[in-house]
Amino acid sequence: MSDKPPLPAVEHSARFALMPAAAFDHFTRRSAKREGPPLSARLIRTASLLLCLAASPFALAAERAIDKSIEIAATVDQAWAAWTTREGITSFFAPDARIEPRVGGAFQVYFDPMAEPGMKGADDMRFMALQPKKMISFDWNAPPHLPEARAQRTFVVVRFEPVTAQATRVTLHHTGWGDGGEWDKNYAYFNGAWGAVLGNLKKRFDSGPQDWTAWLEQLKKFREQQAATPPPAK
Repeated sequence: MSDKPPLPAVEHSARFALMPAAAFDHFTRRSAKREGPPLSARLIRTASLLLCLAASPFALAAERAIDKSIEIAATVDQAWAAWTTREGITSFFAPDARIEPRVGGAFQVYFDPMAEPGMKGADDMRFMALQPKKMISFDWNAPPHLPEARAQRTFVVVRFEPVTAQATRVTLHHTGWGDGGEWDKNYAYFNGAWGAVLGNLKKRFDSGPQDWTAWLEQLKKFREQQAATPPPAK
């Protein structure tokens, strides 16, 4: 006798649903010869079990994710370097970065290099995996204006696929999202932001590296305005 416990009813019904068509026909012909409820009643009962399976806790909900893709006028080597070197990151992604392309190495992208440590952008992010010229993955955080979500981490995978000798498709998959509150705001933010990042990547190879001078000047003026504004009265 087997030591395994009996299968739950939902698993039995799932196995029935996966039965090949020929086996199903054989099963129904044999069942029609047996005493018991008519075949139609038995099929209705089976359909009910399958509906229970779909509504049961065993049914898996689709995982929320952001997926973006773009074709760029660059070789795979050039696309890879754009994501795995400081010079590459600053050519399209942000004005400054700390990049160490190894498992556990820094993937820190500084959108506001003059900010306090921890508030520069993607502070303390790291590479999770690298498959040379094919894939990188890294953890990611929310922007500073979403502090609750920023304390958490999500997960990004970037893949590189040659289209021609001089063109590469870059695909980005961002997952690991919670639900509600700042999670939803964070998702909405990056659903737009990643499209802009990939657009800048394409522009970098179409017309040259990003010039961050105007962006940095705006940040400087913003800080000067903040410093000149008196704190609110208590």
